[in-house]
Amino acid sequence: MNRLLAEDGCPWDREQTLDTLRPYLLEEAHEAVEAIASGDATHHCEELGDVLFQIVFQSALRAREQRFGIDDVVDAIHAKMVRRHPHVFGDSTVKDSAEVLANWEKLKAKEKEQAGGSSSVAKKRILSGVPKAMPALLRSERLGEKAARANFDWPDVAGARDKVNEEIAELDQAIASGDRAAIEEELGDVLFVLARLGTKLGLSSEVALLQAASRFESRFATVEDRVAEQDRQLTSLSSDEYETEWRRAKPKK
Repeated sequence: MNRLLAEDGCPWDREQTLDTLRPYLLEEAHEAVEAIASGDATHHCEELGDVLFQIVFQSALRAREQRFGIDDVVDAIHAKMVRRHPHVFGDSTVKDSAEVLANWEKLKAKEKEQAGGSSSVAKKRILSGVPKAMPALLRSERLGEKAARANFDWPDVAGARDKVNEEIAELDQAIASGDRAAIEEELGDVLFVLARLGTKLGLSSEVALLQAASRFESRFATVEDRVAEQDRQLTSLSSDEYETEWRRAKPKK
């Protein structure tokens, strides 16, 4: 990285700033997630390397500001993991993963209080620390998980499932009213509750939706190819023809 950023290094790399690198970090992270889903270990390895390069790149730019370097990044996460795992590196004991998460939040809150002082109200919020730039569904999952650790949750899956029915009923009412703002609000509530239901089922709604989108894309491509073989355009299909082709494209179980 230092060679790339040297006076006689790469012109493109030398032009980059922390702001210009932001979209690349997001892109590489998403590609790494996609590689995991593909099951291709070689691809996954490659994409993790791309993510790591972004971390090294940003650290190098910060080093040039004399703020921190890559060694500081590694040292900081090493120290944090030791602090947040006293049941591994210390004398504490835990009975299960739920207690690990509860202790994690307590230790995190204590660290933030020590770092920012008691005057920082925002840092004490239970739901703070969930980035607003995260994908909406994933952010909903994380917010629901944090709230659940404070016992703000349904006691079981059935409770969350009943809430889904309640929110859908409210969405139906909003649709009937024709109030666009109300429809948007109720649709958001449905999606948010579905994210929590997924977590209670031990599933990631973000991953489930990504997989559903992938299945839709693949199935749509199959329909597109079959229609092309008939020398027709998709726009020429009637509703019944679309339904027939869609059913034909569904994978056999």
